[in-house]
Amino acid sequence: MVKVVAGNWKMHHGPLQTAGFFDRFRPEVEEGSVRIAFFPPDVSLRSSRTCARVQADFGVQNIHWERAGAFTGEISAEMAKEAGASLVLVGHSERRHVFGETDVDVGCKVRAAARAGLVPVVCVGELLEERKAGKLDAVLRRQVAAFAGSLADCRDYMVAYEPVWAIGTGETATPEDASAAHAIVRSALGALGRCPVLYGGSVNPANARALMSAPDVDGVLVGGASLDPEVFARIVEAGGALAGAV
Repeated sequence: MVKVVAGNWKMHHGPLQTAGFFDRFRPEVEEGSVRIAFFPPDVSLRSSRTCARVQADFGVQNIHWERAGAFTGEISAEMAKEAGASLVLVGHSERRHVFGETDVDVGCKVRAAARAGLVPVVCVGELLEERKAGKLDAVLRRQVAAFAGSLADCRDYMVAYEPVWAIGTGETATPEDASAAHAIVRSALGALGRCPVLYGGSVNPANARALMSAPDVDGVLVGGASLDPEVFARIVEAGGALAGAV
C-alpha cells in the first residue's frame, strides 16, 4: 500500500502564505510513490489547489452534517465538494476536546461526507488519563463504533489514530504503540478495516520513517511539521522511500 502523508494546517496559512508555501514545497519523490494530502483552512483551499506543483489531494478540516441552514460559521459537505475538496477531516481531537464534538456528531459527519462523495479521514485517540487507566482498547472501540456503520456508504475512507497526549506536545507514541493501537482500530472496523490507518501526533522528519515502517501504519497525519515546506517535504520523502519496501 502506498503511504499517505497528510498535512493538517489547522488555523495557519492564509491564501498568500499558502502560495508562498507551494513555491518552496518541492519533495523529491517519484510520482505515485506516496499519496500527499493537505487540509488547509477553508479560505486557503482554492489557493492550495491553484498553487500546488505536486500531485496531491485537498480537503477541509471540518463540515456540518446538514446540507444547509442557519449554522453561522459552518460549511456543509456539499459546499466543500463544490469548492474543490475531495477529503474531510472528521472528529479531530481539537474538535472533540476544544469544541465539544461528540461521538454522535462524528457519526453524523461521516454520513454527510458519504452523502456528498467526500473521503472522510476520521480521527480517533485517547487522552493521557485514559491510557494510564488501561482504557485504550475501550476508547478506540467506542469511537469507531460511532461511525463504522456509515463507512459502507463511502467510496473511500481513512482513519487516523491520534493519541491526544502526543499532539503538539513533543511526545510521540513509539512505532510499537502505534501498531498496537492501529490493530485495535482494524479489529473494531472488522471487514471495513481494509483502509489506510494513519498515525498522527508530533510527527517530524526524525521519526516519520520509523513510524511509517511499523506494521499496520499506512501513513501519517502531520500537524505543526506540515507548516514548513522544507520540513514537510522531508516527511513526504520518507513516505516515498518506503514505496514497495513494506
